[in-house]
Amino acid sequence: MTPTSPWLVVLRGGVVIEDPLSVVLGFLARWRIDVGDPSASFGEPDLRLANRGGARVSAAQIAAILQRRAAIERALGAIAPDASLSGEASSVPWLPLRQLFDAFAEIPGVGFAKMTKALHPKRPALIPMLDSIVQEYLADDDPGAQAPFGRRALALVRGYKSDLDRNSAAVRAIRQELAGRGYELTEVRILDLLILSVQSVA
Repeated sequence: MTPTSPWLVVLRGGVVIEDPLSVVLGFLARWRIDVGDPSASFGEPDLRLANRGGARVSAAQIAAILQRRAAIERALGAIAPDASLSGEASSVPWLPLRQLFDAFAEIPGVGFAKMTKALHPKRPALIPMLDSIVQEYLADDDPGAQAPFGRRALALVRGYKSDLDRNSAAVRAIRQELAGRGYELTEVRILDLLILSVQSVA
């Protein structure tokens, strides 16, 4: 894949990434991408893993989240480990995903960034990491703070899917190239890194 590759990635605002493979490889050279446990169990180790990825979930927040453990695990159990945001919208488990997000509602100091950094390793092909940079990128899809927590998070994920669908061929090709080099990244994680690459310099 070269800068003249037909597999260009086109992001919002008319931003074109001509050599997305090199962009992602640049991140991988600097970052360690941890692999999580895709089971339906959810506990303190998952939150510690999120903290290693920069989530900064406090001890009090960990305790509060674990009080919701039954609801979180019930929703995770309704979502297949290989559930993906790629493909047809009808194949995405929107209802259990909304229920999963709802389980994190109204926990002081826990927003979309901390929640999705904890949940992404559980369902890495389905749940993007909605940190502040990605939230800003998806601003046009955000129904606003007045919307219920779970519905607002789901709206952002739907917006994310629209970008993934628009770049599906390119992102799939990048994933295949990375697999040949020993990197196992989902399409969702690849798009996340590409968004970070342009938003961080905007």
